[in-house]
Amino acid sequence: MKEKKRLPTDGEPIKWASPFASLKHPSLPAASPMQPVSDQSTPMSAAPKRNRGRVDILRQTAHRGGKTVTVVRGFVGIGQAEKEALAQRMQQSCGAGGTVKGGRIEIQGDQREAVARILTDAGFRPVFAGG
Repeated sequence: MKEKKRLPTDGEPIKWASPFASLKHPSLPAASPMQPVSDQSTPMSAAPKRNRGRVDILRQTAHRGGKTVTVVRGFVGIGQAEKEALAQRMQQSCGAGGTVKGGRIEIQGDQREAVARILTDAGFRPVFAGG
């Protein structure tokens, strides 16, 4: 049978080797001479991604009391937080209210051209769908 490790009860310190002791003085790898170091102050991820897919822009009035709403749908690979950020930019640009519901962005009024411009800048390919 295996012996159980027992802790000393006489007050002596426990002999213990920390698994993180080697992290006190990490040695970082030197920059590779093959890769130039960029002096840009903006990170590479700040540039908008291109060719992020097709999104449909619709103008709807049904079940809204006759009010016109611009609906953007068909986002693929985009999270809720980024949809809300896009909706915020659209609302500010159009001077209208809006929301994110069920994976779609809804902006009040017929704002299809302004919404298409914002989506193009964000790297999407907007398509006017519907009537």
